[in-house]
Amino acid sequence: MAITSEDPIQHPKESTESVLPVGSSAIAQVYQEVKTDIEHTIVEDDPRKWGNARKTVVLVIVSGGSMIAGLACNIQNPANARIQSDLRATTSEISWTLSVFILIQGVLPLLWSTISEIKGRKFVYVSSMALFALASAIVALSKTIGLVIGMRGLQAAGSSALLSIAAGTLADIYEPHERGAKMGIYYSAPLLGPALGPILGGVLAQRMGWRSIFWFVMICAIVVLLALVFLFKDTFRKERSLTYQNVLKRRVNEQVAQHLSTSSQTVIASPVAEKPPQPALERVASSQQKGYLDVEANALAVAPASRMKYITLSLTDVNPFPPLLKILTRMNNLALLFASGLIFAFNYSISYTCSITLSEHYDYDSLWIGLVLLSYGIGGNICGSILGGRWSDRSLAKLTQENGGKSFAEMRLTSTLPAMWFFPPSIIGYAWVCEKHVHVAAICVMLFLSGFFSIWIYTSTLAYIVDANPGRSSTAVATNSAFRCIFAFVATEVAVPIQDAIGDGGLYTLWGGIMIIMEVLILLVLYKGKKWREACDEKGKGVSEQP
Repeated sequence: MAITSEDPIQHPKESTESVLPVGSSAIAQVYQEVKTDIEHTIVEDDPRKWGNARKTVVLVIVSGGSMIAGLACNIQNPANARIQSDLRATTSEISWTLSVFILIQGVLPLLWSTISEIKGRKFVYVSSMALFALASAIVALSKTIGLVIGMRGLQAAGSSALLSIAAGTLADIYEPHERGAKMGIYYSAPLLGPALGPILGGVLAQRMGWRSIFWFVMICAIVVLLALVFLFKDTFRKERSLTYQNVLKRRVNEQVAQHLSTSSQTVIASPVAEKPPQPALERVASSQQKGYLDVEANALAVAPASRMKYITLSLTDVNPFPPLLKILTRMNNLALLFASGLIFAFNYSISYTCSITLSEHYDYDSLWIGLVLLSYGIGGNICGSILGGRWSDRSLAKLTQENGGKSFAEMRLTSTLPAMWFFPPSIIGYAWVCEKHVHVAAICVMLFLSGFFSIWIYTSTLAYIVDANPGRSSTAVATNSAFRCIFAFVATEVAVPIQDAIGDGGLYTLWGGIMIIMEVLILLVLYKGKKWREACDEKGKGVSEQP
């Protein structure tokens, strides 16, 4: 029976699965008419349908790896003087061991995210953690500062995958309404690392020398590596990757164009042959995930995994720059990326300069400095991350219910509003208790409040970046990592000169003003983001419909 796009598709009873030939203009028409909901494409062994125990294992592994990655950044700080003396290095060279780490840890995720969309998350995690462990061992054995700087760069490259792409893994296994709380738990881990780093580094350096710090990091990396190899199950599914779906769409369009250049034909439903056909659009239907092309479907009909393996990717397909440009050309993404970068820069600035203030004006050693900074890291950041994430999910659920069960990404940002009132005043309060050298208890209180409200806001912005970029979550999170680490790199380079020039009072009053600008950016996305996203989607749809 011949059918057209207006006719209902007849399902052959003797066939368990039917597809439509690729060389048909009807396919192109249906492909354009079907709405895209790539996050809910039916897949084999759907990670979102895994049991809570398996999901928790994934969450614990990626959080643990992220904590070690965060720990590695500043764990050497208490031993910098010993490293400088032992390797006969300059202060500038020691500074580069931190700056290089921050910069590479921010930029490399763009490469890792691209590879993860091709090879899967597990391949990237295992490869990067092996590199991290190897580089840590070489740092521990280094005899020159140049080798230390180089291997710190490799350490950063290896640690950057879990620290950034893990948010994409959580997007693979959790529905949007669950992500806020899970992102909060996940992000508390890399915050715990920098909080514990100075204490662990100080104890290890005093008891066993500075090299023991990097042997300790290597052991931790090996533990995470073994967990990834034996306990972690890959969460990546090609059907939910825009990289693969774009290749599929291009292959279909090429087949259609080739067919139209030769002759026209009617589309006839036929049983699947034993030899795998060219990748084609299939309707996702029935509980057995077997089906036919359905014009009325309200989701993106995609080729299943059995068809996907026949797609061969070219260098153009894996080029990280086109997906990156798609992220950066959206105003809602750009505004949130700048806001995220400013928050992260503030976090690095306050941790770095507070150590100097406590050392110079309170005569604290590295151990006591680490204990004071726990009020910012463990007290403020972790509490703000967990509670802020839960509040984010609660706010999203409430607004979804009020909106008739329909939600959109910007709803999540409403959860940042309460924290916005208190965040800048907390920073200014910290500025002047440090400037006036009041009792250290006041500094601890202001550190706690600053850390609590900063991460409360940041948790929701990270969840938003994932929600607003379905199918590109790993690229979006990697781009966010690049922004925040570049901003942190700049902040660490300029913080001390500004502190020396205008003091803590002037520096953090300035930061209070910058955080108000950050909040304005979030408010713009909250109230304008949906309109911006829809305009970009319409523009992209118009481009895709051009011959």
